[in-house]
Amino acid sequence: MDLVLPKKDLQKLVQRCQGVADKKSANPVLGNVLLTAEGNALRVAATDLYLSASGQVNAEIARSGSIALPAKDLFERIKAMPDGPVQIIANESAQTTLKAVGSPRRYTLHGIPGGEFPALPKPAADAPSLELPVDHLALLMARTHFSISSDETRPHVNSALFEWAGDRIRMVTTDGHRLSKMEITVSGSSATATMLIPLKAISELRKLTDEAKNDRDSSPNVRITQSGPNAYFTLAGMQFSVKLVDAQFPPYQQVIPAATDRTVRAPRAQLAETLKAIKIAANDRTGGVKLTLAQNALRITSESPESGNAFDEVPVDYVGPELTIGFNALYFLDVLGAVDDEEVALGISGELDPAVIRPAAESDTQSYVAVVMPMRI
Repeated sequence: MDLVLPKKDLQKLVQRCQGVADKKSANPVLGNVLLTAEGNALRVAATDLYLSASGQVNAEIARSGSIALPAKDLFERIKAMPDGPVQIIANESAQTTLKAVGSPRRYTLHGIPGGEFPALPKPAADAPSLELPVDHLALLMARTHFSISSDETRPHVNSALFEWAGDRIRMVTTDGHRLSKMEITVSGSSATATMLIPLKAISELRKLTDEAKNDRDSSPNVRITQSGPNAYFTLAGMQFSVKLVDAQFPPYQQVIPAATDRTVRAPRAQLAETLKAIKIAANDRTGGVKLTLAQNALRITSESPESGNAFDEVPVDYVGPELTIGFNALYFLDVLGAVDDEEVALGISGELDPAVIRPAAESDTQSYVAVVMPMRI
């Protein structure tokens, strides 16, 4: 294999793929990215057998071929190259030279023949596809990713539920302590789909959507194809596939209270800043704080035998009996950090009931709700 292409194109493509490579796998080939030179393009791919990512860029191909190279090592060497053209030469024994054209700088890497790299999954030709703006997918994940469980032994919640029902798309996540649900109206659609997308895939998709939003040359849309046990996402010149979780997501509708006894509006930024300040004195293990709904104020306190007490309050429009509930401050802060509205509506009923948080301003095309479970303090 022998080819030349701009460093910036190579670096961007390898960076997008290397996050998928499994550098800790017992199978060493999975820690590699596959480079395939053919026609007038270089294709780069990576997989951990559950996720895969691939894309291609134009290149001057002097000799076709394929080689698998260590993902991290290759990326670090590309970054260290001076700007300009880069030449990649691989011989039959898989030894690869990375050269900066017009510069003496070069690296040698020991690779694996491309034929030993596992084949990437492909959707069936007649598999149903959906298309939506990249911004919509990015917003769904931004509003819900924080409440995905990190417990890999519970795959049904170590994932995000993605649903497309007619003109509504939604994403729901929960870790048992909090739940978040984001819905967006998509005009003129009659598509349907349901899939459980694992946490690692959500993390990689968030990177891709962030890049796509900032890339003027990228399509503003993402195409989603469901085929067999996999889902395929095409965006920003990349093809990303994920093996979906085969499990039943919890009945989230039963977790979201239909109504609450008390609802108050609070300034989001001030509430977040106050929670952060009071959390400093909270118990390190639980992060628990008390929220007391009082006359025209939401009082926030924390008590710790080791670090002392803290108190502050946020003005709210409320007249009624006092109510005190304990919460994990971090769970509240995650919700407040996921939205950008000036005010949030906080709904509470009793000291053992969950808090319901929504943007205070209503929207005809978007709907967001988060539920935070209480804790005894």
